[in-house]
Amino acid sequence: MSDKKLLLNLYWHMHQPDYRDTVTGDYVLPWTYLHALKDYSDMAFHLEQNRSARVTFNFVPILVEQLEDYARQAETQQWHDPLLRLLAKPDLDHISDAECELIVESCFKAHHEKMLSPFPHYQRLLHLYELVAPVMQSGQFHYLTGQYKADLLVWYHLAWTGEGLRRKNKTIQALMQKGVFFTLEDRQSLLAVIGETLQGILPRYKALLARGQIEVSTTPYHHPILPLLIDLKSAHDAMPDAPLPQSPAYADGYTRAVAHVQSAQHYHQAVFAQPATGMWPAEGGVSHAALSLLAEQGVQWAATGQAVLANSLKKVGMPPTDAHQYLYQPYRVTNGQQDIVCFFRDDQLSDKIGFEYSKQYASEAVRDFIQTLENIYEHSGDAVPVVSVILDGENAWEYYPYNGYYFLQELYQALTHHEFIQMTTFSDILQKHEQGALPMPALLQDVCAGSWVYGTFSTWIGEPAKNRAWDLLCEAKHQFDQHIHTLTAAQQAKCQQQLAVCEGSDWFWWFGDYNSAQSVQSFDQLYRRNLTNLYQLLGLSPPPVLLQPISQGGGNAENAGTMRRGQA
Repeated sequence: MSDKKLLLNLYWHMHQPDYRDTVTGDYVLPWTYLHALKDYSDMAFHLEQNRSARVTFNFVPILVEQLEDYARQAETQQWHDPLLRLLAKPDLDHISDAECELIVESCFKAHHEKMLSPFPHYQRLLHLYELVAPVMQSGQFHYLTGQYKADLLVWYHLAWTGEGLRRKNKTIQALMQKGVFFTLEDRQSLLAVIGETLQGILPRYKALLARGQIEVSTTPYHHPILPLLIDLKSAHDAMPDAPLPQSPAYADGYTRAVAHVQSAQHYHQAVFAQPATGMWPAEGGVSHAALSLLAEQGVQWAATGQAVLANSLKKVGMPPTDAHQYLYQPYRVTNGQQDIVCFFRDDQLSDKIGFEYSKQYASEAVRDFIQTLENIYEHSGDAVPVVSVILDGENAWEYYPYNGYYFLQELYQALTHHEFIQMTTFSDILQKHEQGALPMPALLQDVCAGSWVYGTFSTWIGEPAKNRAWDLLCEAKHQFDQHIHTLTAAQQAKCQQQLAVCEGSDWFWWFGDYNSAQSVQSFDQLYRRNLTNLYQLLGLSPPPVLLQPISQGGGNAENAGTMRRGQA
């Protein structure tokens, strides 16, 4: 057997938008702490179990900021999330109607097949709710007792615990075994586990980083689509006929893009005690201008989707044919002064983990993954294939049995014991190039602007509701520019922070009829609340249009719309 290896970049992207109302400090949606309990905890757990595995994680700064905030809440026991406050509340018989409504409307939000159906006690709570739902719709939320609400709150949080916690934590095991009639003491013990887990998330990843098992990259701070901030018309690069917002441009977008990149670099250094060598541009959103910006800010590598590479090769007159001939290598992008190395994801393998393998036995899925890598190796000739598998590191697992426990355990085991597959990181590959162990990456003369979703920006712009959301942001930015200089330094800082929140990509992701009405409503309301807060921080009256929903939704997007495939 040759000494040649297949170099595998397994890249897990961790991200949640800012779910806080920045004026009140309260969390409007609970997804950051729930994913911390289940996914951020489990993803560290698997690497702690297999110390030979090496991967890269991307932690978006606004997610890390929230994780640090939750850790502080756990220390002080001053919870800013309403569900955690209710879990700690001694008397659930005398809570307000709004609190009752929050419990029953929130605590069944989980993938029922994999996260609710396995637990008979949790199922019974759902069946009871379905029986009395007509009464609840008339506003009689106290029809359900405080004991019911206590049990529902406990089971909701138990369902959102990771498999590592279920296998290791005695409190979680005891509560699951008890199943019913949870007392205040039970709820307090569960809250203690939640607090310990939240406090432990970042230290665990720092420990993995310190022993060289992982690389950690970052993203522009609040997860904006850099190419669209820089130039809304860049959307036409990959979809020339798409309608765009009425606003011709996002004012001073390049400066705003630089601000997100620089603040991400500073924050990453402060949290992880070392700079981030690479950066995952939000949603893999790149353009030649955006990559040049990253290079100018000292970012050495970035990554995006396979379709972006295919479109870019077409753009420079080199239409791709066989992925084996163009995909499994990094490319160099230059602005004439600074270079950046760009990696491109294998859409097929990435989407199999995100969407397909959850429907198979773990052993079958792992076998397919390994065989696909072996096939890439066999078709690579004398070249060393660099395979980048890049996907959401938090949302896929609720569709797997046992939160993906068996799949990830067997996958890491198979990869670390394979004779010619080497788990590596992006910076390790750059080092191999610099040392001459690998040839220098080929130059990619131009980059077709796009994202890891279909190679376009269609998920964020080009549709009526998405364009309307951009126009609302552009108008808010215009008012920001007009009035920011009239404020004190402290007021300006709050406005800057609020504007950055509004610039995040997630709001635009959820607008569109293909997403569920419930998800669209949640994010629509939070986006308009964020814009409203910006106007109020500027000392202005919010425009009445912010009282009107932007999008209705009503579709049934795959995996609840939390993930998209790389190819349509």
